[in-house]
Amino acid sequence: MAADERNMPFIKHLASSDRKIRTSALNTLRTFLTSSATARKLTDLDYLKLWKGLFYSVWMCDRPIPQQNLCAELADLLSVLPTPSDDECAVVVPFLRAFWATLSREWTAIDVLRMEKYLLLVRRVFGASLAWVGNGSRSKKDQKWTGARAKGMLKLLEEWPFEKRGDLSKVSVGLRLHVLDIWIDEVEKVELLTEIEGSQSSEGADEFLAGLRRIVGVQSESICKPVRDRANDSLTDERLPWNQVDSSDEMAEDGRDGQHGQDGWGGFDD
Repeated sequence: MAADERNMPFIKHLASSDRKIRTSALNTLRTFLTSSATARKLTDLDYLKLWKGLFYSVWMCDRPIPQQNLCAELADLLSVLPTPSDDECAVVVPFLRAFWATLSREWTAIDVLRMEKYLLLVRRVFGASLAWVGNGSRSKKDQKWTGARAKGMLKLLEEWPFEKRGDLSKVSVGLRLHVLDIWIDEVEKVELLTEIEGSQSSEGADEFLAGLRRIVGVQSESICKPVRDRANDSLTDERLPWNQVDSSDEMAEDGRDGQHGQDGWGGFDD
């Protein structure tokens, strides 16, 4: 059963034209979501209502610094959502699913003057999602990229921003392109690439990145040419481990180039 809207009166206040009211409503929402018993009772429809309010909270927010702060605060909601031991994804995944559904629904209606702050919001939430998979820990020793969180997140990404059926009515071209633009940046920020390259990589790091590679690879077969091109470009990014040339290979290549140079034409004899 959906939560009674009388128990969530802050939703309409999230879209208030008064900044103080919006800030107060966001603080109330943050407290509301920290309760495991409350959050687990929310339905998909409830989360959609929450994100509709949050969407318009961003819409009403003016000036760059407040916009940046708000986007960071919304992304940080992931850090306070309950992760029940019997199902770590029970709250976070429905919350994020509602986020992607809301952004997908509203994306084409966002005017050019407001688009930049929504691009930032997507970047912040995507980055926070990756951090959540790695247990949100700042210590590499405690990070792991396997288990229920990793599986749940990969499934969600495949369902929404990297939707695999190519349904452009579900996820618009613009939103797909933006996520394809940022995914490697955000993977790098959570040091997932560093962990794979290092001698002591975190548990499941290579498997999780391989999952992202597979999901993005599906976009390279999209019916939409811009999506295909952007996906292919991202997969050839030199920061990705499968695109990095081994140092021994570079030395061998340099040696061959030097040998060819010696065999080449040396100019006219005096």
